[in-house]
Amino acid sequence: MTSIRRQLLIWLLLGLSVSTLAAAFAVYRQTRIEAAELFDYQLQVMAAAFPNGGFAPPSTPPDSDAGSGDVVVVQIWDQNGAQVYLSRPGSPVLRRLRLGFSTVATPRGDWRVYSTLIAGNVIQVSQPMRARDELAAGLALRALLPFLILLPALLIFIWITVGRGLAPLENLAGAVNRRSEDALEPLPAEPLPAEVKPLVAALNDLLRRLGDALTLQRAFIADAAHELRTPLTAVKLQIQLAERASSPDERSKAFSRLKAGADRAAHLVQQLLTLARNEAGAGERTLAAVDLTQIARDAVAEEAAIAEAKGVELGLTADRPVSTAGDPDALRTLIGNLIDNAVRYTQAGGSVDVAAKMSAGRPTWVVTDSGPGIPAAERQRVFDRFYRADTGGVEGSGLGLSIVQRIAQRHRAAVELTGGPGGLGLTVTVRFPAG
Repeated sequence: MTSIRRQLLIWLLLGLSVSTLAAAFAVYRQTRIEAAELFDYQLQVMAAAFPNGGFAPPSTPPDSDAGSGDVVVVQIWDQNGAQVYLSRPGSPVLRRLRLGFSTVATPRGDWRVYSTLIAGNVIQVSQPMRARDELAAGLALRALLPFLILLPALLIFIWITVGRGLAPLENLAGAVNRRSEDALEPLPAEPLPAEVKPLVAALNDLLRRLGDALTLQRAFIADAAHELRTPLTAVKLQIQLAERASSPDERSKAFSRLKAGADRAAHLVQQLLTLARNEAGAGERTLAAVDLTQIARDAVAEEAAIAEAKGVELGLTADRPVSTAGDPDALRTLIGNLIDNAVRYTQAGGSVDVAAKMSAGRPTWVVTDSGPGIPAAERQRVFDRFYRADTGGVEGSGLGLSIVQRIAQRHRAAVELTGGPGGLGLTVTVRFPAG
């Protein structure tokens, strides 16, 4: 499992360690260079310190430390090339090298040599490289000491800082974890770092939407229970009447009413299931290109037998394919409910016209019937669940247009109710987004 703390610590500690080592190497190298320059300057100063006068013949001092690796050896030659001075007998004799600085390899290792000309005499000051390197390394290591002390302190500081920086996230996770499933109150946004506030805002928005969904679900269950009570009570009553029927004719009428009540209950349950599937945010599916003309044609074919049995003329007007992005199953439910409502509320001898067309650049369905229509004052309320306008005694669940509205909202479509031609009947227009 990916851990933000682990990732931060790994990359911060790695970056700090690499940068510190790089800086330490640069300091070490620069210190070595500066130490070498300092030692070279020392050789120059020693050579310049000799007098301009003559020199006595070379002496032979005790050779107890001859060839010592950490000494400076001074040699002087006169104008005739004779050695007139040697500070440490037994040291490598480097004769008459070129003037200035040079590095010479000897059987005892490399030597750094400085030669200069004073009053006709060649003064040569030399020093073993090993001694210079040891001194330079010591200086460099002493310069690195602050880095060696600082690195562990910085590592500890980063560890503590990352922990403190992530503490608000851990506290937030704990606060969410301690909540019960019914606690949907917003999480406090203060005091929190600015980086955590967007997460809290998103969680609060989710809690709000979840609360709205639960409220909607509870209301739906309460309404469904209330609406189912009536047809089930009627079914129970018809069963009792059938049991008490004293003649075949009474029993037949009771069973006929019982069948009608069962049909109404089944229709209501089917509508409830359809509404539950199409509630906003429920059962979201990927939208694909669909042909509204073909869907309307299929829906008209399914309702044709019912319309014919009732004596209602049902027709479709569609000149060409009309496409939009949508869920085919949900759109079949939408147009099916509109046609079913139109046929249900249109009297015998009336008509229902269905059209699939482009209107103002937008794919559009239009369903027009010659039924009783809906008063203008009630056209907005009929989209509420279980609300039934005055329908002239026609039975209904009050869910058809609510289902239509939910599906339309999922497809960002607009549903408009207007009066039919001449003010008679009802026209339902569903306009889908352009393009």
